[in-house]
Amino acid sequence: MFTNRKMVVKILQLVPKYSKNIQKFGIAANYSIQTNTLNLKGIRDKKVGPFGWFLLIIPVSTFSLGVWQVQRKKWKEGLLADLQEKTSSQPVPLPENLDDISALEYKPIHVKGQFLHDKELYMGPRSVLIRGDASTKSSLVSGSASSSQGYLVVTPLKLEGRDETILVNRGWVPSKQKDPKTREKGQVNGVVDVIGVVRTNEPRPNFTMKNREGSNIYFYRDLDHMAEVTGTSPIFLDATNDFDVPNGPLGGQTRISLRNEHMSYILTWFSLCGATSYMWVKKFIK
Repeated sequence: MFTNRKMVVKILQLVPKYSKNIQKFGIAANYSIQTNTLNLKGIRDKKVGPFGWFLLIIPVSTFSLGVWQVQRKKWKEGLLADLQEKTSSQPVPLPENLDDISALEYKPIHVKGQFLHDKELYMGPRSVLIRGDASTKSSLVSGSASSSQGYLVVTPLKLEGRDETILVNRGWVPSKQKDPKTREKGQVNGVVDVIGVVRTNEPRPNFTMKNREGSNIYFYRDLDHMAEVTGTSPIFLDATNDFDVPNGPLGGQTRISLRNEHMSYILTWFSLCGATSYMWVKKFIK
């Protein structure tokens, strides 16, 4: 086997008449038939070396991350489509078997019963989802929040026709109306129809205090504790924006926030891959 340099010498020895055209191929050469020698200039044996192969990890890794973000984007879009389908479906009755209620999360449920206002709980402080926002009209997946601070009113609902009491997030009230005495007209009595979205336990968000024992104010949904305090089943519904009463809580406060920023990540990783690949080729190949 010939090395690259030996191969060039051999070719020029065999075909001397083409030696004058070697410049066309970017190789400076002086060939002497009499001495049968060759002086090559400009030929460099560029070896990548261990460090070069190590640097190749950067473009390979960024390319892999870009592909991963493409897959994540498809997964997130599928999840959003599934949520959209669930939240926009027709309300169904609360099933008799409540063991698998988590499978109905985000689906609208129709229930009928009486509120037990003396066992009210509160979640907050929370901002209010703006009424009339396009996303809250057509979907429960997202919404716009205002700077107004207040609380979500969670009231036990004794179901009609069955020995079951559940929890219903009736909606948002400003802080100054957290006390039920300030909104007595909104404390509806008698049997009411409620359409609400099934919600499950909420993990404690980062930088959020733990729920305090003995307090009726919760920073996040802890269904087991809420149910224990109120003597209800750990079933929780967010009332839709159709359930509004004068001087009462503002319904339709379901917050389902799913960030879909994968396209920006895709562009970032593939751009880095392209830039580092170009620099690597420039350094070690050309």
